[in-house]
Amino acid sequence: MDNWDEIKTAYQVARMGTVSGAADVLGVHHATVIRHIDALEARLEVKLFQRHARGYTATEAGEDLFRVAKATDDQFSQLVGRIKGRGADVSGDLVVTSLTSLVPRMVPILTEFQRENSDVVIRYLTGARLFRLEYGEAHVAIRAGSPPAQPDNVVQSLAHQRMGLYASRRYVEECGLPKDWSQCSGHRFVGTNNDQSRAPFNRWLREKAPDIVFSFRSDEDRAIEQAILNGAGIGFAAVLEARANPDLVEVFPQEEEWSAPLWLVTHVDLHRTTKVQAFLTFLKRAAKSWDTSNNV
Repeated sequence: MDNWDEIKTAYQVARMGTVSGAADVLGVHHATVIRHIDALEARLEVKLFQRHARGYTATEAGEDLFRVAKATDDQFSQLVGRIKGRGADVSGDLVVTSLTSLVPRMVPILTEFQRENSDVVIRYLTGARLFRLEYGEAHVAIRAGSPPAQPDNVVQSLAHQRMGLYASRRYVEECGLPKDWSQCSGHRFVGTNNDQSRAPFNRWLREKAPDIVFSFRSDEDRAIEQAILNGAGIGFAAVLEARANPDLVEVFPQEEEWSAPLWLVTHVDLHRTTKVQAFLTFLKRAAKSWDTSNNV
């Protein structure tokens, strides 16, 4: 096959299930994705996808092609990741991924690291999606909860993500605060849109107060934080950021069950490179100030 771009595009459509999803991954317009699929199917004279209202599903012929395409794409991704991280200089792309809730503390660190290493270009990826280090999607990942168990990853403890229950002063003026959990039924709460969230504080809240009323829900951590700050209700926020905001009031004392460990994750192929080691050292030093346990 003489056009790898078309195969790569079709593979991403099969992986993501939609044209828009593939377009986002590839960084191209959705019309380009459709054009590549149509051209590839015309060249092969076979349908690679079944089109339906929810997206695209690979046909049997498509599955055969995409198995080979996946193996090839994986090999290319690993090669690119190794090349980008190789060398004795701290230069080139540095791709870091974390939860959105860590944005306020990560951006200053990343900015300062780039200032001290002017040949580095920072790419900061956030969200709930787990970017795959083994495919070169990121050099460094910061993850919360149980330690990641992928065999080719190097996992190190970074800090503790301590969470507290907060309300804005505006909310307190309008609604007051509950004195204990038995008084929460008359209050509004802000929380995640995911009823199965594995975050320790969300699990704890489901068990402790299953009947509370959520007046505002979102899949985005930053949206939840802004909703709390704007008086939508009571909700969980990171202690480090909340204590720096005079408009937030702590509702109840922190519970240890609300917090979760943060892990530094790198792939074994890139872990020892100069660039990655320089950033890990820089981040660990900066993260020492994240521990709020002495101020609880």
